[in-house]
Amino acid sequence: MSDRSVNEEWVKERIRSGRQLFSNAVSEPDGEYQTDQQLRKPQPPLAKAPMTDRAISLPVDFGELPIKNDFLSIINQRKSHRIYTDQALSLRELSYLLWCTQGVKSVRGKAYATLRTVPGGGARHPFECYMAIRNVEGLDKGLYHYLPMTHQIEYLGAPDDLEELIGKTLQGQRWAEKASVVFYYSCVFYRAEWRYGIWAHPTVLIDSGHITENLYLAATSIGLGGCAVAAVDGPEANRAFGVDGKEESIFYSMPVGTVDPKDMEAEDAFYAFVRQEGL
Repeated sequence: MSDRSVNEEWVKERIRSGRQLFSNAVSEPDGEYQTDQQLRKPQPPLAKAPMTDRAISLPVDFGELPIKNDFLSIINQRKSHRIYTDQALSLRELSYLLWCTQGVKSVRGKAYATLRTVPGGGARHPFECYMAIRNVEGLDKGLYHYLPMTHQIEYLGAPDDLEELIGKTLQGQRWAEKASVVFYYSCVFYRAEWRYGIWAHPTVLIDSGHITENLYLAATSIGLGGCAVAAVDGPEANRAFGVDGKEESIFYSMPVGTVDPKDMEAEDAFYAFVRQEGL
C-alpha cells in the first residue's frame, strides 16, 4: 500500500468520525447507561474558581455606550472584520462584550445552574473565556480570565511578546495580532458530561456558536468588529493560559477591535482569490 493510500484512508476515517458528532452516533454500552447526574453524583462547579488574587471589577452601566437599538440593522451590518484601527476599547466596552456573551443573569436553585445571556444545553454553560488584551483603556497588556459569577476579570500575566503569542495560538493568522482583544474559549468538559455523559460533546459544539454570534452582534451594536476563528492551536493556547488540555481545553477564538469603514477595500482583499480564480 502506498503512502498516498494510507493518507487517504486516514482522512476518510477522520471525516467519518467527525460526521458522527452530527448524528450523535455513540454505541450504547452493555446494560442501561446513566449519566452522572442520573446517578446523583456531585455536580461540578458552575464556573471555574479564580486562578489568581488579581481580580478587576467591570462597569455594569451600559447606558453610557452608544448602543444601536435597531436589531434588523445590527443583523444586516454584522460581518467578519479582520482589519482593525489602533484605537483602544474602553473598559466599559469590554465589559459589555463579556456580559453579552457569558453574563450570568441569575442562578437557578441553590447552585444548580446559571441562566446566562446566551442559551446553553441543560444550562450547563461549560465554557470559560480567556483574553489576550492588547489595547483596552486602563488595563495592562497581557492575558486575562473572565469571572462570570462576579462579572470581573483577573490578570494572569504578560508573555514576552503578546502579538507573537496571538499569531502562534491562531496558527499564523497575523491579522489577529492587531485586534484590541482576542477572546479564547475553552470547554470544561465534565460540566457538560455530568448531565449528558456520552452525548455531551455535540451539544458543546452547538452552544459555542451561540457565544460567538452574540459577540458578533454585540460588537456590531457598538461599532466594533471581529472575526471568529476555528483555527486555534489548542496546545499552544492551553500552555499560554495555564489550562491542562485534558479536563479543560481551548478550542475557539474571536479577535475584536475598532474598525473604520475606510478599510473596506482592505477587508475585501481577503477575498481577492474569488475574483482571481473566477469562482
